Amino acid sequence: MSETQTIYAAFGRKVDAALDALEQEGALPAGIARRNVAVEPPRDPAHGDLATNAAMVLAKEAKANPRELAGQIAARLAGDPAITAAEIAGPGFINLRLAPAAWLAELATIAAQGADYGRSRMGEGQRVNVEYVSANPTGPMHMGHCRGAVVGDALASLLEFAGHKVTREYYINDAGGQVDVLARSAHLRYREALGETIGEIPEGLYPGDYLVPVGQALAEKFGRQYLDAPEAEWLATFRAQAVAMMMELIKADLALLGIHHDVFASEAALQAAGMPEQAEAWLRQHGLVYDGILEAPKGKTPEELGSDWEPVELPLFRSTRFGDDQDRPIRKSDGSWTYFGADLAYHFQKAEKADALIDIWGADHAGTVKRIRAAVAALTEGAGRPIPFDVKLVQMVQLMRGGEPVKMSKRSGTFVTLADVVREVGKDVVRFTMLTRKPEAQMDFDFAHVVEASKDNPVFYVQYAHARIRSTMRKGAAEGHAPSGDRLDLLGDEELELVKLAAQFPRVVEAAATAREPHRIAFYLYDLAAAFHAYWNLGNDRPDKRFILNNKADMTGARLFLGQQIGQIIRNGLAILGVEAVEEM
Repeated sequence: MSETQTIYAAFGRKVDAALDALEQEGALPAGIARRNVAVEPPRDPAHGDLATNAAMVLAKEAKANPRELAGQIAARLAGDPAITAAEIAGPGFINLRLAPAAWLAELATIAAQGADYGRSRMGEGQRVNVEYVSANPTGPMHMGHCRGAVVGDALASLLEFAGHKVTREYYINDAGGQVDVLARSAHLRYREALGETIGEIPEGLYPGDYLVPVGQALAEKFGRQYLDAPEAEWLATFRAQAVAMMMELIKADLALLGIHHDVFASEAALQAAGMPEQAEAWLRQHGLVYDGILEAPKGKTPEELGSDWEPVELPLFRSTRFGDDQDRPIRKSDGSWTYFGADLAYHFQKAEKADALIDIWGADHAGTVKRIRAAVAALTEGAGRPIPFDVKLVQMVQLMRGGEPVKMSKRSGTFVTLADVVREVGKDVVRFTMLTRKPEAQMDFDFAHVVEASKDNPVFYVQYAHARIRSTMRKGAAEGHAPSGDRLDLLGDEELELVKLAAQFPRVVEAAATAREPHRIAFYLYDLAAAFHAYWNLGNDRPDKRFILNNKADMTGARLFLGQQIGQIIRNGLAILGVEAVEEM
């Protein structure tokens, strides 16, 4: 049972009390594990308010007929004044119908807990490392990075809300050939800053204008020192300087989205510290790395195989022991590390400081998931401390404007920058929109649609619900009314349906955290907003259903109290997603 203090936890304790009573009577054997007993909404709301699988879960070990055991449990529960009916369904499920007072008590709980309503202790004591973005430090952030950045950041916030201790990490790929290209591109802009005409950017270098200020900064720092010097004299210096400046640019772009990391791990620093060698030594000691000939994948020519396969003896990691389809090289024939070897070492050091690892990757990295899973399994299981490792793949985003693909940005040279998009439509629109579909699904981001004031735009619809609630509170105050929980018994069936949906928020948080799926919060908020708007619209046709009734102060106070708590849950959910709950629209 969950430790979260909600209506589901409260009725979970009632089920526990009924089971305790049956144990004391000898009708149920003592000591049967109850960890899989759940109390949750039934699939069909017509069947009741809550359902429990207690009889189904316990019957086998109790050597009892599930329906007969359900009858005994139901009889115990039916005597509770908060339960108006306990009905047996199917092979032994128990559906419960609650007295209105039970739901109204939950409304008071929302008010009492405020910003903490929905917060869970399920992850208490668990350290989770969430690595996300980790874009190559060769240019500004573009929309290809945006979705993974938002998914990772929202997931980190969700896990924190569910009680985990989260480390947000960015892995800087600053040891590969792409940073040498960056250094050469920066040197070209350095020469330009010193007055040289560079003409067209040569093929193979980065063409974006974002490198112009990098070249200017290098010119100011070094003067003409490296203007005609051979590459060997300036490459390492320019590489370090350019990477540092690109990371400042990337951090600034991420800050526009409200994203800040706790740790920036450098691949170059990792290699300089000898971490790959340490990982290799550990793996050899445990028989997980051997020297052998890498088998070529069937049906591919050497040209198709690329640099990770060579018909020479290489140190190979036994990834087939952990579900991979072939063993993988950790070094190339020249002794340098393969991408896999470097990643293996990186995860080796991450695993030492966490109880679970989560990586957010672009869908184009799908081919490496098996091997990294195998590496983490080998490293952590071999150390006697197996660590859960999850990889979330995020599909690219297609930018559209009025249904037409957006042309590329001249400033960047090859892509539309994240900063350009955020400045046009706003942080909140970008963040919420990125979570309106499952990350593995393709997404179109249409500039016209995401700012549209309609029900079909989830960002607007959820924020408008909160703004509408806040406007109602202001209007009520102006007319002398305040939210009040004194006469919640005046609320009717329509209001109770809204309360029932609101009360699901803690369960949604725990389910989303367990599944590592922050988009579930966005989906829930849309449903809650839709239910609120539907209730609000009742007042258009039925004046007695309006929030503010000047001749009925008690009813007005109760409805304002209801609206206030719906607004609180919207704020709580939006805070997890990193989106502001606006006061007016």
